[in-house]
Amino acid sequence: MMTNISENNLYGQSVLGGSVSSATAPVSTAIKPTSTWRAALAAREAGPTAALRAVRTNIVQSIRAFRTEDLMEAAGELGQHFIYANCSHALTKSEVLESIANGLHFPRQQAKNFDNLLNSLTTLVDRSGPQPGFVIVLEGLPCTHKFDKEARETLLDVFRDAVDFWADRRVSCRIFYSFS
Repeated sequence: MMTNISENNLYGQSVLGGSVSSATAPVSTAIKPTSTWRAALAAREAGPTAALRAVRTNIVQSIRAFRTEDLMEAAGELGQHFIYANCSHALTKSEVLESIANGLHFPRQQAKNFDNLLNSLTTLVDRSGPQPGFVIVLEGLPCTHKFDKEARETLLDVFRDAVDFWADRRVSCRIFYSFS
């Protein structure tokens, strides 16, 4: 008896549960794996919650194809906190930090610098009790001389550290950002 190669996996083990003659084997009925863009399109069409579930937890990423309204709706459906900070009017580091502190409802002194912001995002929130998860949107981060690429990367590193903190506690934290 001959076994058709399409009936075996990479290691030569039978996928169909026994050896089947190639003469009597039906036409391949294997399901093709869906490509990532098709999965993303299907998730987007399925609604905001499905689209958010398609994004891995505990990540800092560009907002890209997501709409803020969809992220807010999805966070609500998943029972997670939705936090929005609009930084489009800010030009300097202190203005950006103030915008973020206002969006996160932190006391102004808690976001005077990057270290205080990280402490507020992690320890301060963790002490307030169990958290269901977070969807944070930082919209319009400036690209100015007073808030240059290095400052933007440092800010995003603060949020990456916060995401790692919440990942250690098994709390979902997705952070989306955009530049103005």
